[in-house]
Amino acid sequence: MSVPELPDTGPIPDDGKDPAAFRTIGEVAKALGIRQHVLRYWEEQFPTLRPLTRAGGRRYYRPEDVALITEIHRLLHKEGFTIKGARQALRGKKGTAANAAPSAEPAPMAPDEQSAAPLVTYLQSIRDRLAAALEE
Repeated sequence: MSVPELPDTGPIPDDGKDPAAFRTIGEVAKALGIRQHVLRYWEEQFPTLRPLTRAGGRRYYRPEDVALITEIHRLLHKEGFTIKGARQALRGKKGTAANAAPSAEPAPMAPDEQSAAPLVTYLQSIRDRLAAALEE
């Protein structure tokens, strides 16, 4: 089974709605050629994909959700990533500096930076805690 190509005009074709309008799971699935159950599965696998839900559990996707779905689709079906690899790739795009592993040794500082060493250490610890929180 081949995967349909995404439209060239953007993730959602001209369906008469405002580009900033919310879309149902059926509209998104049809526009991107993805089955609805796949979108529900991706919601479980990608924590950042959280559409709004209304009464009865009806999903409404924001434009940023549609953009994320388009990116997930590209990673999984065009570039051959696994779910885990796609999660890591998306995490890396959000802030590679925050997700980079801290080096074992701090970089050597110039003499005038010696007085800032405690501040730099404190800021690095905050960065590391924020990176760990984003991974959860």
